[in-house]
Amino acid sequence: MNPNETQTPEVQSAPAVELQTAPEEQTLNTEAISELTPETAAEPPVVEQNTETLTESTQLGREEDEKVSALPTAEKLSEIAQLERRVMELQQQEAALREEIASLQATRAELMQTLAETPLAIGRLVQEGLKELEQRKQTLQIAVEQLERRQERIRNEMRTTFAGVSQDLAIRVQGFKDYLVGSLQDLVSAAEQLELIPQREHEKSSVNKESKTELKSEAPKFGEEGFSDRAKQIRRLLDQYRNNPDYYGPPWQLRRTFEPIHAERISNWFFTQGGRGALRTMGSRLQNILVASAAISVLRHLYGNRLRTLLLANSPERLGEWRRGLQDCLGITRNDFGPDRGIVLFEAPEPLVQKADRLVKEGQMPLIIIDETEEQISISLLQFPLWLAFAPELKQMAAARDF
Repeated sequence: MNPNETQTPEVQSAPAVELQTAPEEQTLNTEAISELTPETAAEPPVVEQNTETLTESTQLGREEDEKVSALPTAEKLSEIAQLERRVMELQQQEAALREEIASLQATRAELMQTLAETPLAIGRLVQEGLKELEQRKQTLQIAVEQLERRQERIRNEMRTTFAGVSQDLAIRVQGFKDYLVGSLQDLVSAAEQLELIPQREHEKSSVNKESKTELKSEAPKFGEEGFSDRAKQIRRLLDQYRNNPDYYGPPWQLRRTFEPIHAERISNWFFTQGGRGALRTMGSRLQNILVASAAISVLRHLYGNRLRTLLLANSPERLGEWRRGLQDCLGITRNDFGPDRGIVLFEAPEPLVQKADRLVKEGQMPLIIIDETEEQISISLLQFPLWLAFAPELKQMAAARDF
């Protein structure tokens, strides 16, 4: 609604009020006229003129009032309609809010009820779990008691009945039998060690002498003129190990760096000592293993699978070092170590000698390697065609003796 339009009826309404009061004034004037003196009543034309003027002004005021009252009616109706629509919308919103509040109150009541019931449910679950555990405990206790009673009953039956006594006797007899067997074995081993028949010993010594002569006749001779081709082959292999090492070669071939000092030591063993002699230690067991690996690799190339290496060391720890070092230098595995394999490990010289004798009889070529910790070498080891011993230094021998 235009502000100018709202101000216009207010301005025009003032004359309407004044015009509405005009009839009252007219009645008052008429009464006053009637009460006038005959002198004033004698003037009728003036009163009639005033009356006409008042009636005309009254009619004009009414028309203006009707016009003024007719102008704002449409605008007021539109405002009233808008207000009614707004009231209806607010009433609808109020109803929706009331419904939402009612639903929230119902949800809150449900949650409060659930919260109130939760501790009770937890308490019931705990009580049921405790009852179940107590029942299981009682069941287990009953079962344990039954088993204990059964065990005691069985023990009593074994003590009293014939079956129990016989079983006890059998256990005792078996223990006595084991004792007798052990004692007889000790007696047999002691009798074997006695020198009861010197004639057989003489026969054994003669057989050993014959075997020694045979081994000496079959011993390889690397330094003689008839074996020049073999000597050239050995030198070629040593030069190959020193100049062109093959770190990924086949098994039983040297896979580590071969220095000139190593080549000198092993060449001296082959060509000067003839494959049978002692070399001064290289200062560490790993260096000795490298020299021995070169000898094994060369002889393996010459004799193939006929070569059997027999290693002697006086402790399992040193044998373990030799095994790991040979695996690393020759590219072999644990499967190559064993009684019937390429390398056999020994802690004592006696079984080594027996194994070497069997290998010679089978046509094999034993190579005996002796660790530097062996202070004394058995004479029986020197009868075989190939043996390599590492001699310790004087300082090491003195320290070992002092220890």
